[in-house]
Amino acid sequence: MTASGRSTESQRTDARRNRALLVAAARAVFAHHGVDASVDEIVARAGVGTGTLYRHFPNREALVDAMFEERTAELVEVVERALTCADPWQGLQQLLEQMIALQRSDRVLKELLMRYPPREGRFGEMRARIEQLSEQLLARARAAGVLRPDFTLADLTVLFWSIRPILDATADIAPEAWRRHLSFVLDGLRPRAATGSAVPPLTAPELAAAMQCLRTQRFSRRSAAQRRPAQ
Repeated sequence: MTASGRSTESQRTDARRNRALLVAAARAVFAHHGVDASVDEIVARAGVGTGTLYRHFPNREALVDAMFEERTAELVEVVERALTCADPWQGLQQLLEQMIALQRSDRVLKELLMRYPPREGRFGEMRARIEQLSEQLLARARAAGVLRPDFTLADLTVLFWSIRPILDATADIAPEAWRRHLSFVLDGLRPRAATGSAVPPLTAPELAAAMQCLRTQRFSRRSAAQRRPAQ
């Protein structure tokens, strides 16, 4: 390799390292200060210059997208592992436990999923992959007779929403309390516990509208709290 070739490869290595440092720094800063934290703190933690940040991420959304992609890849792996379980019920239980555990241990992931609606492109494709695999998992459990037949993918999404307040309320008091609640939920998902419901599951448009409503309510309250003067 020529000196010019070595120099180019070195520059590419430096660029990859700097990008990884910035994403890691953003995760740490966002976890401590929230997603609205100053980019100056991210740059300082990464040990790079502001120009380096903007060469990789021209705006905050680009940085958030990079974090989305990294974390969403982990969610895909969780669903894929659940599908490898020979026992359909065990696979479903593993999915729920690992997805909730990820949210509990990664405040940034929970914040990003709530704060920023998914956009098209790479993240949209990964989200569709998660939904496809999750539907396969549910269909397999229903077919095996271990999951109540009226439980849908929309119900699974709402189930995850129902756990979030418990995670928030018990994080510093009893971090594993959510597991007790989940055990009750799992009992209710078994066919023998099913009593049927006159209310149908949310349609895709209804689910999207409900998510937007939840997002608006949560962050409107947070903004109001931040504006309220200290007593």
